[in-house]
Amino acid sequence: MINYEQFSQTELQVAEVKTAERVTGSDKLLKLMISLGEEERQIIAGIGKAYEPESLIGKQIIIVANLEPRQLMGLESQGMLLAADSEAGPVLLMPDKPVSPGSKIK
Repeated sequence: MINYEQFSQTELQVAEVKTAERVTGSDKLLKLMISLGEEERQIIAGIGKAYEPESLIGKQIIIVANLEPRQLMGLESQGMLLAADSEAGPVLLMPDKPVSPGSKIK
């Protein structure tokens, strides 16, 4: 269990997927370029077995925006998208209505 103060340090934001492509040498990793409104970032996500890259372009997703960057297969990931586990693989968490990229999740 974490307390509310610890949880409130996590910055969850809405991002729009601008581009998506497979990471060479990996069946599961996708490289996403996302927009947070005035800022663009690269995220490397392990959702490639459940999603085709082309199907993600223009979608809004939820990300952890203040996670330290991490190297995956030689590429820097500047955040983490949120997905639920299911028997069929990861399921992306998305707003049910369009919102501005960069909107904070409360």
